[in-house]
Amino acid sequence: MRSKSNIIILLVALLAFVPVLASGFLLDSYVRARETPLLMHGASGISSEAQTAVYEALQILDDVVSISPSLCTSSFVNTLSALMQQGVFVRQVLVENSLGVRYCEALGGNLDYEVLSEELPIPGRAETVSAVKIPGVEVPGLRVTKPLDRNKQITAFVTFGHILKSDRLQAGMQNASMLRISFTDGTELLSIGDPSTLEVSNGGKSHISAIAFAGDVPLRVEVAVPFETIKGAYADLYVALIVLACLLTAGVLIGAIRIVRLSQLPSFNLADAIAKGEIRPFYQPVMDITTGKVYGCEVLARWVKSDGEIISPAVFIEYAEVSGLAVPMTISLMESVRADLGEISKLNPDLKISINLFEGHFRDGGVIDDVMTIFSNSQISYRQLVFEITERFPLKDNRQANKVIAGLQALGCKIALDDVGTGHSNLAYVQNLGVDIIKIDRVFIEPITEETKSAPILDGLINMAHHLEAGLIAEGIETEAQAVYLRSKGVKNVQGFLFSPAIKPKNYVDMVLALNNREPAYASVKEADGTNTNLFAA
Repeated sequence: MRSKSNIIILLVALLAFVPVLASGFLLDSYVRARETPLLMHGASGISSEAQTAVYEALQILDDVVSISPSLCTSSFVNTLSALMQQGVFVRQVLVENSLGVRYCEALGGNLDYEVLSEELPIPGRAETVSAVKIPGVEVPGLRVTKPLDRNKQITAFVTFGHILKSDRLQAGMQNASMLRISFTDGTELLSIGDPSTLEVSNGGKSHISAIAFAGDVPLRVEVAVPFETIKGAYADLYVALIVLACLLTAGVLIGAIRIVRLSQLPSFNLADAIAKGEIRPFYQPVMDITTGKVYGCEVLARWVKSDGEIISPAVFIEYAEVSGLAVPMTISLMESVRADLGEISKLNPDLKISINLFEGHFRDGGVIDDVMTIFSNSQISYRQLVFEITERFPLKDNRQANKVIAGLQALGCKIALDDVGTGHSNLAYVQNLGVDIIKIDRVFIEPITEETKSAPILDGLINMAHHLEAGLIAEGIETEAQAVYLRSKGVKNVQGFLFSPAIKPKNYVDMVLALNNREPAYASVKEADGTNTNLFAA
Protein backbone atom coordinates (compact mmCIF):
# COMPACT_ATOMS: atom_id res chain seq x y z
CA MET A 1 0.00 0.00 0.00
CA ARG A 2 2.83 2.36 0.91
CA SER A 3 4.59 1.67 -2.38
CA LYS A 4 1.46 2.42 -4.41
CA SER A 5 0.79 5.61 -2.46
CA ASN A 6 4.36 6.83 -2.99
CA ILE A 7 4.03 6.24 -6.71
CA ILE A 8 0.76 8.19 -6.77
CA ILE A 9 2.33 11.12 -4.92
CA LEU A 10 5.33 11.14 -7.23
CA LEU A 11 3.16 11.14 -10.35
CA VAL A 12 0.94 13.90 -9.03
CA ALA A 13 3.93 16.03 -8.03
CA LEU A 14 5.37 15.63 -11.51
CA LEU A 15 2.05 16.50 -13.10
CA ALA A 16 1.81 19.61 -10.95
CA PHE A 17 4.77 21.20 -12.71
CA VAL A 18 3.84 20.13 -16.22
CA PRO A 19 2.00 23.42 -16.99
CA VAL A 20 4.98 25.58 -15.93
CA LEU A 21 7.50 23.44 -17.78
CA ALA A 22 5.30 23.19 -20.83
CA SER A 23 4.68 26.95 -20.94
CA GLY A 24 8.39 27.69 -20.99
CA PHE A 25 9.03 25.08 -23.67
CA LEU A 26 6.17 26.28 -25.87
CA LEU A 27 7.14 29.92 -25.57
CA ASP A 28 10.79 29.18 -26.30
CA SER A 29 9.76 27.19 -29.38
CA TYR A 30 7.52 30.02 -30.53
CA VAL A 31 10.26 32.64 -30.11
CA ARG A 32 12.78 30.47 -31.96
CA ALA A 33 10.34 29.78 -34.80
CA ARG A 34 9.63 33.52 -35.18
CA GLU A 35 13.12 34.94 -34.73
CA THR A 36 15.23 32.41 -36.63
CA PRO A 37 13.86 33.45 -40.06
CA LEU A 38 14.47 37.11 -39.18
CA LEU A 39 18.07 36.36 -38.28
CA MET A 40 18.47 34.33 -41.47
CA HIS A 41 17.05 37.25 -43.44
CA GLY A 42 19.65 39.56 -41.92
CA ALA A 43 22.53 37.17 -42.67
CA SER A 44 21.23 36.71 -46.20
CA GLY A 45 21.18 40.49 -46.65
CA ILE A 46 24.90 40.69 -45.94
CA SER A 47 25.76 37.72 -48.17
CA SER A 48 23.54 39.12 -50.93
CA GLU A 49 25.34 42.47 -50.89
CA ALA A 50 28.70 40.67 -50.98
CA GLN A 51 27.48 38.74 -54.02
CA THR A 52 26.23 41.97 -55.60
CA ALA A 53 29.64 43.57 -55.04
CA VAL A 54 31.44 40.70 -56.76
CA TYR A 55 28.98 40.66 -59.67
CA GLU A 56 29.38 44.43 -60.11
CA ALA A 57 33.12 43.88 -60.45
CA LEU A 58 32.60 41.03 -62.94
CA GLN A 59 30.26 43.19 -65.04
CA ILE A 60 32.69 46.11 -65.14
CA LEU A 61 35.55 43.84 -66.17
CA ASP A 62 33.46 42.23 -68.93
CA ASP A 63 32.22 45.59 -70.20
CA VAL A 64 35.58 47.35 -70.32
CA VAL A 65 37.25 44.48 -72.16
CA SER A 66 34.46 44.28 -74.73
CA ILE A 67 34.23 48.07 -75.25
CA SER A 68 37.97 48.86 -75.26
CA PRO A 69 39.97 45.73 -76.07
CA SER A 70 43.19 47.76 -76.34
CA LEU A 71 44.58 47.79 -72.83
CA CYS A 72 45.79 50.88 -71.00
CA THR A 73 44.99 53.32 -73.78
CA SER A 74 43.37 56.62 -72.84
CA SER A 75 40.10 55.30 -74.29
CA PHE A 76 40.41 52.19 -72.10
CA VAL A 77 41.07 54.20 -68.95
CA ASN A 78 38.25 56.67 -69.68
CA THR A 79 35.78 53.84 -70.33
CA LEU A 80 36.85 52.11 -67.12
CA SER A 81 36.44 55.31 -65.06
CA ALA A 82 32.97 55.88 -66.52
CA LEU A 83 31.89 52.33 -65.69
CA MET A 84 33.19 52.62 -62.13
CA GLN A 85 31.27 55.85 -61.55
CA GLN A 86 28.06 53.96 -62.27
CA GLY A 87 28.88 51.31 -59.65
CA VAL A 88 28.79 51.29 -55.86
CA PHE A 89 31.32 48.73 -54.65
CA VAL A 90 34.32 48.80 -57.02
CA ARG A 91 37.10 51.06 -55.68
CA GLN A 92 39.88 50.44 -58.18
CA VAL A 93 40.67 48.48 -61.34
CA LEU A 94 44.17 47.78 -62.60
CA VAL A 95 45.90 45.84 -65.34
CA GLU A 96 49.00 43.85 -64.38
CA ASN A 97 51.04 40.89 -65.46
CA SER A 98 51.30 37.53 -63.71
CA LEU A 99 54.24 38.78 -61.66
CA GLY A 100 52.27 41.73 -60.29
CA VAL A 101 53.84 44.41 -62.46
CA ARG A 102 51.16 47.05 -63.09
CA TYR A 103 50.53 48.51 -66.54
CA CYS A 104 47.78 50.98 -65.69
CA GLU A 105 45.08 51.85 -63.12
CA ALA A 106 41.60 53.29 -63.55
CA LEU A 107 42.11 55.91 -60.88
CA GLY A 108 45.19 57.89 -60.03
CA GLY A 109 47.56 56.83 -57.32
CA ASN A 110 49.13 53.52 -56.45
CA LEU A 111 46.72 51.20 -54.61
CA ASP A 112 48.54 49.19 -51.95
CA TYR A 113 47.02 45.94 -50.77
CA GLU A 114 47.93 42.73 -48.98
CA VAL A 115 46.59 39.38 -50.20
CA LEU A 116 44.98 37.46 -47.33
CA SER A 117 43.83 34.26 -49.02
CA GLU A 118 44.20 31.87 -51.91
CA GLU A 119 42.39 32.68 -55.14
CA LEU A 120 39.11 30.76 -55.23
CA PRO A 121 37.26 30.00 -58.46
CA ILE A 122 33.78 31.30 -59.21
CA PRO A 123 31.74 28.36 -60.58
CA GLY A 124 31.09 28.62 -64.34
CA ARG A 125 33.48 31.56 -64.85
CA ALA A 126 37.17 32.07 -65.57
CA GLU A 127 37.50 34.76 -62.87
CA THR A 128 38.75 34.13 -59.36
CA VAL A 129 38.15 35.92 -56.07
CA SER A 130 40.47 36.42 -53.11
CA ALA A 131 40.57 38.50 -49.93
CA VAL A 132 42.79 41.55 -49.62
CA LYS A 133 43.63 44.08 -46.93
CA ILE A 134 43.45 47.66 -48.20
CA PRO A 135 45.08 50.38 -46.07
CA GLY A 136 42.52 52.66 -44.40
CA VAL A 137 39.67 50.15 -44.77
CA GLU A 138 38.68 48.22 -41.64
CA VAL A 139 36.88 45.33 -43.29
CA PRO A 140 38.95 43.26 -45.77
CA GLY A 141 37.93 43.71 -49.38
CA LEU A 142 37.66 41.30 -52.28
CA ARG A 143 39.92 41.12 -55.31
CA VAL A 144 38.20 39.86 -58.49
CA THR A 145 40.72 38.80 -61.14
CA LYS A 146 39.94 38.19 -64.81
CA PRO A 147 42.73 36.59 -66.92
CA LEU A 148 43.28 38.27 -70.31
CA ASP A 149 46.02 36.04 -71.67
CA ARG A 150 48.90 33.99 -70.30
CA ASN A 151 50.71 37.06 -68.99
CA LYS A 152 48.09 39.72 -68.38
CA GLN A 153 45.12 40.04 -66.07
CA ILE A 154 42.71 42.76 -65.08
CA THR A 155 41.74 43.06 -61.44
CA ALA A 156 38.91 44.87 -59.64
CA PHE A 157 38.90 45.66 -55.92
CA VAL A 158 35.58 45.84 -54.10
CA THR A 159 34.58 46.70 -50.53
CA PHE A 160 31.29 46.14 -48.73
CA GLY A 161 32.08 46.99 -45.11
CA HIS A 162 29.61 49.88 -45.09
CA ILE A 163 26.72 47.41 -44.90
CA LEU A 164 27.86 46.40 -41.39
CA LYS A 165 27.02 49.80 -39.92
CA SER A 166 24.25 49.58 -37.31
CA ASP A 167 21.84 51.69 -39.33
CA ARG A 168 22.23 49.37 -42.31
CA LEU A 169 21.82 46.06 -40.48
CA GLN A 170 18.55 44.29 -41.16
CA ALA A 171 16.05 43.07 -38.57
CA GLY A 172 17.41 40.51 -36.13
CA MET A 173 21.06 41.52 -36.57
CA GLN A 174 21.41 44.40 -34.12
CA ASN A 175 21.72 42.12 -31.07
CA ALA A 176 24.16 39.69 -32.67
CA SER A 177 26.93 38.63 -30.28
CA MET A 178 28.93 37.03 -33.08
CA LEU A 179 29.27 37.81 -36.80
CA ARG A 180 31.73 36.03 -39.03
CA ILE A 181 32.29 36.44 -42.78
CA SER A 182 34.58 33.88 -44.39
CA PHE A 183 35.37 32.07 -47.61
CA THR A 184 33.99 28.56 -47.96
CA ASP A 185 37.53 27.17 -47.61
CA GLY A 186 37.65 28.56 -44.05
CA THR A 187 39.62 31.74 -44.69
CA GLU A 188 38.21 34.34 -42.31
CA LEU A 189 37.52 37.83 -43.67
CA LEU A 190 35.83 39.36 -40.65
CA SER A 191 35.06 38.19 -37.11
CA ILE A 192 33.14 40.31 -34.59
CA GLY A 193 32.52 38.93 -31.09
CA ASP A 194 33.49 35.62 -29.46
CA PRO A 195 34.08 32.87 -32.09
CA SER A 196 33.20 30.16 -29.52
CA THR A 197 29.64 31.53 -29.55
CA LEU A 198 29.09 29.97 -32.96
CA GLU A 199 30.39 26.62 -31.76
CA VAL A 200 28.03 26.72 -28.75
CA SER A 201 25.05 27.81 -30.83
CA ASN A 202 25.51 24.94 -33.28
CA GLY A 203 25.02 22.32 -30.55
CA GLY A 204 22.99 24.06 -27.88
CA LYS A 205 19.95 26.18 -27.18
CA SER A 206 21.63 29.20 -25.61
CA HIS A 207 21.79 31.06 -28.95
CA ILE A 208 19.92 31.39 -32.22
CA SER A 209 22.22 31.13 -35.22
CA ALA A 210 22.04 31.42 -38.99
CA ILE A 211 24.35 30.71 -41.92
CA ALA A 212 23.90 32.28 -45.36
CA PHE A 213 25.91 31.75 -48.57
CA ALA A 214 26.58 34.35 -51.27
CA GLY A 215 25.15 32.39 -54.19
CA ASP A 216 27.94 31.01 -56.39
CA VAL A 217 30.48 33.35 -54.81
CA PRO A 218 32.52 31.19 -52.35
CA LEU A 219 31.62 33.27 -49.31
CA ARG A 220 29.43 32.65 -46.27
CA VAL A 221 28.04 34.72 -43.41
CA GLU A 222 27.51 33.26 -39.91
CA VAL A 223 25.71 35.05 -37.11
CA ALA A 224 24.59 34.15 -33.56
CA VAL A 225 22.38 36.00 -31.07
CA PRO A 226 21.92 35.08 -27.36
CA PHE A 227 18.50 33.56 -26.88
CA GLU A 228 18.05 35.39 -23.57
CA THR A 229 18.52 38.72 -25.36
CA ILE A 230 15.81 37.86 -27.85
CA LYS A 231 13.48 36.63 -25.10
CA GLY A 232 13.61 40.07 -23.49
CA ALA A 233 11.37 41.44 -26.24
CA TYR A 234 8.72 38.86 -25.33
CA ALA A 235 8.77 39.48 -21.57
CA ASP A 236 5.09 40.42 -21.33
CA LEU A 237 4.01 37.29 -23.14
CA TYR A 238 6.19 35.12 -20.91
CA VAL A 239 4.79 36.69 -17.74
CA ALA A 240 1.19 36.24 -18.84
CA LEU A 241 1.61 32.62 -19.84
CA ILE A 242 3.64 31.69 -16.75
CA VAL A 243 1.01 33.24 -14.45
CA LEU A 244 -1.61 31.12 -16.17
CA ALA A 245 0.60 28.05 -15.86
CA CYS A 246 1.15 28.71 -12.14
CA LEU A 247 -2.60 28.85 -11.59
CA LEU A 248 -2.93 25.47 -13.28
CA THR A 249 -0.03 24.13 -11.18
CA ALA A 250 -1.69 25.36 -8.00
CA GLY A 251 -4.84 23.50 -8.98
CA VAL A 252 -2.91 20.28 -9.53
CA LEU A 253 -1.06 20.66 -6.21
CA ILE A 254 -4.35 21.17 -4.36
CA GLY A 255 -5.53 17.97 -5.96
CA ALA A 256 -2.29 16.27 -4.84
CA ILE A 257 -2.87 17.35 -1.25
CA ARG A 258 -6.33 15.83 -1.36
CA ILE A 259 -4.88 12.60 -2.73
CA VAL A 260 -2.36 12.49 0.11
CA ARG A 261 -5.10 13.06 2.69
CA LEU A 262 -7.40 10.49 1.19
CA SER A 263 -4.71 7.85 0.70
CA GLN A 264 -4.07 5.59 3.66
CA LEU A 265 -0.37 6.21 3.87
CA PRO A 266 1.21 4.53 6.86
CA SER A 267 2.45 7.04 9.43
CA PHE A 268 5.27 6.61 11.90
CA ASN A 269 6.17 8.11 15.24
CA LEU A 270 9.92 8.62 15.08
CA ALA A 271 10.09 10.24 18.51
CA ASP A 272 8.44 7.16 20.00
CA ALA A 273 10.84 4.88 18.10
CA ILE A 274 13.84 6.82 19.48
CA ALA A 275 12.44 6.62 23.02
CA LYS A 276 11.93 2.85 22.70
CA GLY A 277 15.47 2.33 21.41
CA GLU A 278 14.29 1.09 18.02
CA ILE A 279 16.77 3.34 16.16
CA ARG A 280 19.86 1.18 16.35
CA PRO A 281 23.35 1.49 14.94
CA PHE A 282 24.67 -0.81 12.24
CA TYR A 283 28.37 -0.63 11.46
CA GLN A 284 29.91 -0.53 8.00
CA PRO A 285 33.59 -1.47 8.24
CA VAL A 286 36.24 0.86 6.86
CA MET A 287 39.18 -1.24 5.68
CA ASP A 288 42.88 -0.52 5.41
CA ILE A 289 43.67 -2.06 2.02
CA THR A 290 47.42 -1.89 2.64
CA THR A 291 47.28 -4.16 5.71
CA GLY A 292 44.00 -6.02 5.42
CA LYS A 293 42.92 -4.81 8.85
CA VAL A 294 39.82 -2.94 9.93
CA TYR A 295 40.57 0.78 10.16
CA GLY A 296 37.22 1.55 11.77
CA CYS A 297 33.58 1.87 10.88
CA GLU A 298 30.82 4.27 9.97
CA VAL A 299 27.77 4.23 12.23
CA LEU A 300 24.59 3.96 10.15
CA ALA A 301 21.11 4.22 11.68
CA ARG A 302 18.51 1.51 11.10
CA TRP A 303 14.98 1.40 12.47
CA VAL A 304 14.51 -2.08 13.90
CA LYS A 305 10.84 -2.60 14.75
CA SER A 306 9.59 -4.89 17.47
CA ASP A 307 8.51 -7.46 14.88
CA GLY A 308 12.05 -7.58 13.44
CA GLU A 309 11.35 -5.45 10.36
CA ILE A 310 14.30 -3.23 9.47
CA ILE A 311 13.46 0.15 7.92
CA SER A 312 15.99 1.89 5.69
CA PRO A 313 17.26 5.31 6.85
CA ALA A 314 16.05 6.74 3.53
CA VAL A 315 12.54 6.62 5.04
CA PHE A 316 13.20 8.62 8.19
CA ILE A 317 16.56 10.44 8.14
CA GLU A 318 15.38 13.51 6.23
CA TYR A 319 12.28 13.69 8.42
CA ALA A 320 14.52 13.49 11.49
CA GLU A 321 16.47 16.50 10.28
CA VAL A 322 13.56 18.78 9.39
CA SER A 323 11.68 17.83 12.55
CA GLY A 324 14.63 18.39 14.88
CA LEU A 325 14.69 14.71 15.96
CA ALA A 326 18.16 14.20 14.46
CA VAL A 327 19.72 15.48 17.69
CA PRO A 328 18.03 13.05 20.13
CA MET A 329 18.45 10.27 17.56
CA THR A 330 22.22 10.91 17.42
CA ILE A 331 22.41 10.89 21.21
CA SER A 332 20.64 7.52 21.27
CA LEU A 333 23.01 6.15 18.63
CA MET A 334 26.11 7.37 20.52
CA GLU A 335 24.87 5.68 23.70
CA SER A 336 24.44 2.44 21.75
CA VAL A 337 27.92 2.82 20.24
CA ARG A 338 29.40 3.18 23.73
CA ALA A 339 27.74 -0.06 24.78
CA ASP A 340 28.42 -1.98 21.54
CA LEU A 341 32.03 -1.02 20.86
CA GLY A 342 33.52 -0.15 24.23
CA GLU A 343 35.49 -3.37 24.78
CA ILE A 344 36.68 -3.80 21.17
CA SER A 345 37.75 -0.12 21.08
CA LYS A 346 39.80 -0.55 24.25
CA LEU A 347 41.40 -3.69 22.79
CA ASN A 348 42.14 -1.81 19.51
CA PRO A 349 42.99 1.78 20.50
CA ASP A 350 43.61 2.83 16.87
CA LEU A 351 40.12 1.76 15.76
CA LYS A 352 38.06 4.72 14.46
CA ILE A 353 34.29 5.18 14.89
CA SER A 354 32.60 7.57 12.43
CA ILE A 355 29.33 9.20 13.53
CA ASN A 356 27.21 11.38 11.25
CA LEU A 357 26.26 14.89 12.29
CA PHE A 358 23.59 16.97 10.59
CA GLU A 359 22.99 20.67 10.02
CA GLY A 360 21.02 20.95 13.27
CA HIS A 361 24.03 19.85 15.33
CA PHE A 362 25.96 22.96 14.26
CA ARG A 363 23.42 25.54 15.44
CA ASP A 364 24.74 25.49 19.02
CA GLY A 365 27.40 23.74 21.05
CA GLY A 366 25.07 21.12 22.50
CA VAL A 367 26.67 18.25 20.58
CA ILE A 368 30.01 18.90 22.33
CA ASP A 369 28.36 18.50 25.74
CA ASP A 370 26.60 15.36 24.52
CA VAL A 371 29.88 13.80 23.37
CA MET A 372 31.56 14.62 26.69
CA THR A 373 28.64 13.26 28.69
CA ILE A 374 28.49 9.97 26.79
CA PHE A 375 32.17 9.19 26.14
CA SER A 376 34.09 10.92 28.96
CA ASN A 377 34.12 7.83 31.21
CA SER A 378 33.75 5.18 28.53
CA GLN A 379 36.23 2.70 27.07
CA ILE A 380 36.11 4.67 23.82
CA SER A 381 38.60 7.54 23.75
CA TYR A 382 37.86 10.87 22.13
CA ARG A 383 40.65 10.35 19.60
CA GLN A 384 38.85 7.27 18.31
CA LEU A 385 35.79 9.34 17.39
CA VAL A 386 35.30 10.82 13.93
CA PHE A 387 32.31 13.08 13.31
CA GLU A 388 31.15 13.34 9.70
CA ILE A 389 29.55 16.50 8.34
CA THR A 390 26.69 14.96 6.37
CA GLU A 391 24.68 17.62 4.56
CA ARG A 392 21.24 17.08 3.22
CA PHE A 393 20.82 20.78 3.97
CA PRO A 394 23.64 23.40 3.75
CA LEU A 395 25.26 24.78 6.88
CA LYS A 396 23.62 28.15 7.50
CA ASP A 397 26.25 29.68 9.80
CA ASN A 398 29.86 28.80 9.05
CA ARG A 399 31.10 30.78 12.04
CA GLN A 400 28.97 28.75 14.45
CA ALA A 401 29.90 25.56 12.61
CA ASN A 402 33.58 26.38 13.09
CA LYS A 403 33.02 26.81 16.83
CA VAL A 404 31.42 23.37 17.08
CA ILE A 405 34.17 21.79 14.97
CA ALA A 406 36.90 23.47 17.03
CA GLY A 407 35.24 22.27 20.23
CA LEU A 408 35.15 18.65 19.04
CA GLN A 409 38.74 18.85 17.79
CA ALA A 410 39.81 20.27 21.14
CA LEU A 411 38.55 17.06 22.75
CA GLY A 412 40.73 15.06 20.35
CA CYS A 413 37.99 14.04 17.92
CA LYS A 414 38.47 14.17 14.17
CA ILE A 415 36.12 15.87 11.67
CA ALA A 416 35.37 14.32 8.26
CA LEU A 417 33.58 15.91 5.32
CA ASP A 418 31.27 13.37 3.70
CA ASP A 419 30.59 13.09 -0.06
CA VAL A 420 33.19 15.69 -1.04
CA GLY A 421 32.50 17.24 -4.45
CA THR A 422 28.75 16.51 -4.45
CA GLY A 423 25.65 18.25 -3.12
CA HIS A 424 26.33 20.87 -0.46
CA SER A 425 29.63 19.23 0.53
CA ASN A 426 31.55 21.55 -1.74
CA LEU A 427 35.30 21.86 -1.87
CA ALA A 428 35.26 25.29 -0.16
CA TYR A 429 34.32 23.54 3.11
CA VAL A 430 37.61 21.63 3.06
CA GLN A 431 39.43 24.90 3.67
CA ASN A 432 36.79 26.93 5.52
CA LEU A 433 35.76 24.32 8.08
CA GLY A 434 39.18 22.86 8.82
CA VAL A 435 38.23 19.22 8.37
CA ASP A 436 40.69 16.42 9.14
CA ILE A 437 39.39 13.71 6.81
CA ILE A 438 37.98 13.86 3.28
CA LYS A 439 35.49 11.20 2.18
CA ILE A 440 35.24 10.65 -1.58
CA ASP A 441 31.72 9.90 -2.79
CA ARG A 442 30.91 6.71 -4.69
CA VAL A 443 30.00 8.65 -7.86
CA PHE A 444 33.72 9.21 -8.48
CA ILE A 445 34.53 5.54 -7.80
CA GLU A 446 31.85 3.82 -9.92
CA PRO A 447 33.48 4.51 -13.34
CA ILE A 448 36.72 2.71 -12.36
CA THR A 449 37.28 -0.59 -14.21
CA GLU A 450 40.23 -2.88 -14.83
CA GLU A 451 41.04 -0.84 -17.97
CA THR A 452 41.10 2.51 -16.15
CA LYS A 453 44.51 4.16 -16.29
CA SER A 454 43.51 7.54 -14.92
CA ALA A 455 40.40 9.27 -13.54
CA PRO A 456 41.09 13.03 -13.58
CA ILE A 457 38.45 14.15 -11.05
CA LEU A 458 39.09 11.28 -8.65
CA ASP A 459 42.86 11.71 -8.98
CA GLY A 460 42.47 15.44 -8.37
CA LEU A 461 40.53 14.85 -5.13
CA ILE A 462 43.15 12.36 -3.96
CA ASN A 463 46.00 14.76 -4.75
CA MET A 464 44.16 17.59 -3.00
CA ALA A 465 43.78 15.50 0.16
CA HIS A 466 47.46 14.51 0.08
CA HIS A 467 48.47 18.14 -0.48
CA LEU A 468 46.36 19.26 2.50
CA GLU A 469 47.75 16.38 4.56
CA ALA A 470 44.17 15.33 5.29
CA GLY A 471 43.02 11.78 5.90
CA LEU A 472 41.22 10.11 3.01
CA ILE A 473 38.43 7.52 2.85
CA ALA A 474 36.87 6.29 -0.39
CA GLU A 475 33.24 5.13 -0.27
CA GLY A 476 31.22 2.75 -2.42
CA ILE A 477 33.97 0.24 -3.32
CA GLU A 478 32.22 -2.64 -5.08
CA THR A 479 34.89 -4.24 -7.28
CA GLU A 480 38.42 -5.45 -6.76
CA ALA A 481 39.55 -3.27 -9.70
CA GLN A 482 38.38 -0.17 -7.81
CA ALA A 483 40.28 -1.22 -4.68
CA VAL A 484 43.46 -1.94 -6.68
CA TYR A 485 43.26 1.43 -8.46
CA LEU A 486 42.76 3.35 -5.22
CA ARG A 487 45.64 1.54 -3.54
CA SER A 488 47.89 2.43 -6.50
CA LYS A 489 46.99 6.10 -5.93
CA GLY A 490 47.96 6.00 -2.26
CA VAL A 491 44.45 5.60 -0.80
CA LYS A 492 44.59 3.34 2.24
CA ASN A 493 41.15 3.44 3.80
CA VAL A 494 38.01 2.39 1.93
CA GLN A 495 34.48 1.13 2.58
CA GLY A 496 31.89 -0.53 0.41
CA PHE A 497 30.04 -3.73 -0.40
CA LEU A 498 33.25 -5.36 -1.72
CA PHE A 499 34.29 -5.67 1.91
CA SER A 500 31.05 -5.56 3.86
CA PRO A 501 27.67 -3.81 4.04
CA ALA A 502 26.51 -2.24 7.29
CA ILE A 503 26.35 -5.11 9.80
CA LYS A 504 25.08 -5.74 13.30
CA PRO A 505 27.31 -4.95 16.29
CA LYS A 506 28.27 -8.58 17.03
CA ASN A 507 29.23 -9.26 13.42
CA TYR A 508 31.39 -6.14 13.35
CA VAL A 509 33.14 -6.99 16.60
CA ASP A 510 33.80 -10.54 15.33
CA MET A 511 35.24 -9.11 12.11
CA VAL A 512 37.64 -6.83 14.02
CA LEU A 513 38.74 -9.69 16.26
CA ALA A 514 39.33 -11.93 13.24
CA LEU A 515 41.29 -9.42 11.16
CA ASN A 516 43.05 -7.09 13.60
CA ASN A 517 44.35 -9.57 16.18
CA ARG A 518 46.41 -11.65 13.77
CA GLU A 519 48.68 -11.10 10.77
CA PRO A 520 47.07 -12.92 7.80
CA ALA A 521 48.71 -13.48 4.43
CA TYR A 522 45.38 -12.34 3.08
CA ALA A 523 41.96 -11.56 4.44
CA SER A 524 38.69 -12.84 3.04
CA VAL A 525 35.01 -12.19 3.68
CA LYS A 526 32.33 -14.78 3.07
CA GLU A 527 29.78 -13.60 0.55
CA ALA A 528 26.04 -14.28 0.75
CA ASP A 529 26.39 -17.22 -1.67
CA GLY A 530 28.99 -18.87 0.55
CA THR A 531 32.04 -18.03 -1.58
CA ASN A 532 35.12 -16.32 -0.21
CA THR A 533 36.53 -13.14 -1.77
CA ASN A 534 40.22 -12.42 -1.24
CA LEU A 535 40.64 -8.74 -0.54
CA PHE A 536 44.24 -8.05 0.34
CA ALA A 537 47.61 -9.17 -0.88
CA ALA A 538 50.23 -9.81 1.74
